[in-house]
Amino acid sequence: MKTLLRVASCLPTLILAAPLAAQDADADRPEDEAEAATEAIIVTGRGLDPALSTGIYATTTIERETILSAPSGRIEDVLRNVAGFQQFRRSDSRSSNPSAQGVTLRALGGNATSRALVLLDGVPLADPFFGYIPLSAIAPETIGTIRVTRGGGSGPFGAGALAGTIDMESAEPGVAGPLLGNLAVNERGETEASGVVTQRLGRGFAVASGRWDRGQGFFTTPESQRVPASARAAFDSWNAALRAVAPLTDDVEVQARVGLFRDNRTLRFEGADSFSTGEDASIRFVGRGEWQFDALAYVQARDFGNVVISSTRFTPTLDQRRTPSTGIGGKFELRPPLLEGHDIRIGVDYRRAEGELQEEAISAVSGAITERRRAGGATGNLGIFLEDDWQIGPLTLNGGLRADRTSITGGFYRAVSAAGVPVSTVIAPDRSDWAVNWRAGALFYATRRLDLRAAAYTGLRLPTLNELYRPFVVFPVTTQANAGLVNERLEGFEVGLDWQPVNAVVLSVTAFDNEVENAIANVTVGPNLRRRANLPAIEARGIEASVAAKFGTVSLDGSLAWTDAEVRGEGASAALDGNRPAQTPEFAATLTLGWRPAAGWQVAGTLRHVAAQFEDDLESDVLPAATTIDAFLSAPLGRTGLSLVLRAENLTDEAIVTRNQGGSIDLGVPRTLWAGVRYGF
Repeated sequence: MKTLLRVASCLPTLILAAPLAAQDADADRPEDEAEAATEAIIVTGRGLDPALSTGIYATTTIERETILSAPSGRIEDVLRNVAGFQQFRRSDSRSSNPSAQGVTLRALGGNATSRALVLLDGVPLADPFFGYIPLSAIAPETIGTIRVTRGGGSGPFGAGALAGTIDMESAEPGVAGPLLGNLAVNERGETEASGVVTQRLGRGFAVASGRWDRGQGFFTTPESQRVPASARAAFDSWNAALRAVAPLTDDVEVQARVGLFRDNRTLRFEGADSFSTGEDASIRFVGRGEWQFDALAYVQARDFGNVVISSTRFTPTLDQRRTPSTGIGGKFELRPPLLEGHDIRIGVDYRRAEGELQEEAISAVSGAITERRRAGGATGNLGIFLEDDWQIGPLTLNGGLRADRTSITGGFYRAVSAAGVPVSTVIAPDRSDWAVNWRAGALFYATRRLDLRAAAYTGLRLPTLNELYRPFVVFPVTTQANAGLVNERLEGFEVGLDWQPVNAVVLSVTAFDNEVENAIANVTVGPNLRRRANLPAIEARGIEASVAAKFGTVSLDGSLAWTDAEVRGEGASAALDGNRPAQTPEFAATLTLGWRPAAGWQVAGTLRHVAAQFEDDLESDVLPAATTIDAFLSAPLGRTGLSLVLRAENLTDEAIVTRNQGGSIDLGVPRTLWAGVRYGF
C-alpha cells in the first residue's frame, strides 16, 4: 500500500510537469506557433507500435465501436465475440465467484486459472494468488482497442501467455469528448453508472474514470431446486482510476496510472458472500526515437474473501476471511536500429507473486470454529527475450528465443484445531528452474488481397499459489491442492490465411494444433474428491474462422471455433485418456449484424451458440448447448450530446446451465432488458 501511495503522490507532479514543460518550450516561439503547439497533443498514451510479426500469428483486433456496444456492458461480453475465447464457466462477472474467472483461448481450459495473458497498457491483470482476471474492474468505456493473439507462445509478451495474449490499450484523447457519462437500469432495478473525464494538460493529458454496478441479481438456482435460503446473485462493484500522460522529450513520454476496485457478490444462498479488492499502480516510459524502448514497472495489492454455506443446513461452514496478495513486476524492451529490414527486440521482464490464505472451518451444527488454516508462498519469473522480424519484399520472417528462470518459494499449508493443536502441516521445498522457449513464423503477401501465414511455438505457465496450496469445497466435492505441481509447457503450430475478396469483405481462417504438457487440472481421485494434478497433456486441434463485411450502412461480423480437444492420460490419470477436457465446448460461434442508418445511430443484434461441454473430468455431468440472442440500440436525442441506449441480453430467455454437479444446477443470465442514456460517446 505504501508503494501505491508513493506512485499516486507522483501523479500531480507528472500532471503539472506537462504544462510547465510546454510553457518553457514555447517561451521563444511566435505567439501563434506556441498556441498551436499547446493545443496539439503529441503524446498518445499507447505503447510501441505492434511489431511486424503481429500478422504472422492468429490475431483479432477489436475496435472501440464494438467495445462500447456490448449488450451486457461488460468486457467479457466483448471478448466472447473472438473465436476461441473461453471462460472457465459460462457465468459473467456479476454471477460467478470471482476466483473462477479464468480466461483462456483455443479450448486449453479445464480449471479456473487463466492460461491466456491479459494486459492493460502492458500491465498483467491476473490476480497474484488465484490467477483469475478481475473482469468487473475493467471499464469498457476507457478502452480504445483490444488485440487478441491466439497461441504464439510467450515471446516478448511474458510468461503466462500459454494460450495467447489479450492486450488492451486505453483510449487515446480525441476519440471521444472530454466528458463521457453513462446511466442505465434494467427491469430488475439493477443500475450501471460510469463516467470518464479527460483533461488536456499542455502537451499531455490526464484521464479520471469511475464505474459503479449494483443490483439484486437473478436466481442462479432453478426454481425446482430453490429452498427458503436460496438467494439472488446480488452484486455491488465499483472501480476508479486516474491516468496521466506527459512528454519528457519530443520522443519520450511517461505514463502513470493508479486504479482501485471492489467487488461484492452473493451466490446461491443467503450469507454466501464474497469480496475482491485491488489497488494497482504502474509507471511506464515509452521512447519513439530511433532507438525505441518501452520501460514499465507495476505493483498490485489484492485481497479476496468468501463465505461457504452448507447446502443442507444453510449455515456457514467456511469463512475464507482474507487472501491478501501482492504482485510486482516490470519490463524493459529495446528496439535497436541495427540492420536494415530487421525489426529487432531485446528485453527482460520480471514478475513476483506472493500471498497467504487465511480461513476458518466452521461447524454447520454449532457454528463454532473447528479449524484454522493458513497457506501461501511466492512465485517468481525472470525472462530474457530476443526477437527479430525480417522483411524481404513480400515475405516477413519472425524468429525469437526466450529464457525464463522460474521459482516457487516459501510454500506452506497449516491447519490447527480451535485449541491450536496442529492438524495438518505441509512445508514445500523451494525450487527453481530454467526453461527455454522459442517461436518462429512467416507471413507471405501472396497477392494484394491474400496473405498466407504459418507459425510454430512453445510456451510456459507457472502454477498459481491457489493451485499449489489452497484446497476448496464446492459441495459435495472437495478439491485438494498439490504443492508438487510443475510448470505447464505448450508446443504448437498453426497455418492460416487472410483474404479480402472485395474491399468490403475480409475473411480469416486458421488451423492449429496445440498441446499443453503437464496441464494442471482438477482430477477425480475418489467419491466427491478431486485433486489438482499435472496431466501428461491436453491436446487441442481445430479451426478458427472470422468474417468482417461492411456494405454501406450495414455490417456483419462473425467468428467460429471448432476444436477437437482431448486429455492424454496415463498412470493415475489413465481413466481420463481420450476424454474431453472439463469446461471445454467443441464448437462456439457468434454472428453480429449491425446497421448505422444515420449519424449517431447504431442498431446491432448478436446470435451466439456454445456447444455442450462437460462439468468434470470424468464426463459424468453435462452442461447443455446454449443459443442466445442479444441486441443493442443507440439513438441520438437531438443535438444535446445525449443518446438513448437500449440493450437486451438473452432475448429468448434461454436456460444457460453454468454448473452441474450431480444434478445440482446453476443458471446464467436470463432475459434482461436495459434502458439508459449516454453523453459524449
